[in-house]
Amino acid sequence: MRYAVTRMKKDSLTRVNRAAIRCRRCPRLVAWRAETAANPPRRYHGHKYWGRPLPGFGDGAARLLIVGLAPAAHGGNRTGRMFTGDRSGDWLYRALFEHGFANQPESVDRDDGLELTDCYISAAVRCAPPANKPARDEFDNCRGYLVRDLRLLRRLRVVIALGKIAFDSYLKAAAEAGQPIPRPRPKFGHDIRHDLDNGLTLLGSYHPSQQNTFTGKLTVPMFHGVFRTARELLDG
Repeated sequence: MRYAVTRMKKDSLTRVNRAAIRCRRCPRLVAWRAETAANPPRRYHGHKYWGRPLPGFGDGAARLLIVGLAPAAHGGNRTGRMFTGDRSGDWLYRALFEHGFANQPESVDRDDGLELTDCYISAAVRCAPPANKPARDEFDNCRGYLVRDLRLLRRLRVVIALGKIAFDSYLKAAAEAGQPIPRPRPKFGHDIRHDLDNGLTLLGSYHPSQQNTFTGKLTVPMFHGVFRTARELLDG
């Protein structure tokens, strides 16, 4: 996704989010998000689904960026806000609250009063994918929105990537945004820290998916440890 220099000078997070919400570049994702919204499971009967790509969320002056993979079919795709209305969001917003980045520990819907301070949330893919697995061309089609986020979030100092795919997607977007990427290329690991050449610190974390949290691959102390590191880096 390419943008003229004159466009970039006038760009804003609001423009990025408006463009993302209107996006229909991936036919498979357009069909899936609509089908999911039209045929919800019984527990969500009567809910009005968002059923569109998700905007980024948070503080435009943030020093901390969270990069996720993609919305959940009955989480963000239902509520219209990233990591809202599902178990992954329960883990994320509790951690953000405990470390001073959120005003409340729960995220139920996009009108629940949640606010982020010094933190912004973006994703590698903005639409809910079948089986939570975006295709390669869908990552490519969506990367431009993350690239624009990185160019606009000028105060960033720390990035937390939730999962290896989000970690690798961040590095690709950072390179496209003109940011230097170290060689050898940083490798993903939980609670791994990479100090990048542009002054940013990249932290890896296992994704708080039910597959990881139910099996004990990711525990609350492990997850909160990453956010404690982020807080120490920002406060230090």
